[in-house]
Amino acid sequence: MFPYTALAHPNIAFVKYWGNRDNGLRLPANGSISMNLEGLVTRTTVRFDASLPAERVNINGKIAGNAAHQRVVSLVDEVRLMARINHFAWVESENNFPSGAGIASSAAAFAALALAAAKAARLDLDEAALSRLARHGSGSACRSIPGGFVEWAAGTGDTDSYAVSIASPEYWNLVDCIVVISTDPKPTGSSEGHALAGTSPLQSARVDDAPRRLDICRNAILNRDFAAFAEIVEEDSSLMHAVMMTSHPPLYYWQPATLAVMQAVRAARAKGMPVCYTIDAGSNVHAICTGASVGETAKLLGSITGVREVRLSNVGGPARLVENPTTNPYEI
Repeated sequence: MFPYTALAHPNIAFVKYWGNRDNGLRLPANGSISMNLEGLVTRTTVRFDASLPAERVNINGKIAGNAAHQRVVSLVDEVRLMARINHFAWVESENNFPSGAGIASSAAAFAALALAAAKAARLDLDEAALSRLARHGSGSACRSIPGGFVEWAAGTGDTDSYAVSIASPEYWNLVDCIVVISTDPKPTGSSEGHALAGTSPLQSARVDDAPRRLDICRNAILNRDFAAFAEIVEEDSSLMHAVMMTSHPPLYYWQPATLAVMQAVRAARAKGMPVCYTIDAGSNVHAICTGASVGETAKLLGSITGVREVRLSNVGGPARLVENPTTNPYEI
């Protein structure tokens, strides 16, 4: 069977996903809204081969560790079951950005894996089905299947919890200035963190209030209202980290430079600069600004002590197939 290669972008959530109501299916405690990040890419190739004696999974040029191997194989098993095939798979995946550092590497990885594996198994899945499949590998991966600005519905179960695009990449010229403070893997990964969310006394209040935040964020995007957008994005980020800090055991991801960036962004916005921040599970900060202010914003962020790098990302498109260099993946 021919190999298929897929590309997918990580995404940054404006209204966060944190906590599951079903850990196995990764059904979220609340809905979320995000945007895909152009320029940051996971490239994954999958080939099912009757001659393979076992599964082969390579990530960033190395044999995958046991935990990563098992997560990949679990999703590939679903594809095999749907396609009614029993060949082992050869999976090669690589990122052009740090893994496990709060830049949604698992989102891009499992979105690319879902698309590449489905095509390699000759399955014809629509966008909703691919989003559901990607969600089984990593919850936020479902948001990296559609393009642009994306909303993931919590749904009532497995069949209706998937992501859809609410606006195209071109709809609003926003830029994510990714403030890299650390490229080290997080001491506690997101999967483990999600499982702790319910131990925080604040989680139920955060979840109950999510519909309000989703409505404000969605309307702000559709109306291109940066002032409303900035306030709700920062509020939501703070709520998620408050849950993390009050979980048992508590999770503290921020470093001194993280807080310095947050304070600088709020001070700049108070002076009229259209910029706000959000932080996923990690120390790195995503400073969201308008395209017209990106130069000024990046200069400010790069001047802060402790900032290693500022990477710029426009709004990205959907997960997509690419042609392999030595074969035509579209031949059956």
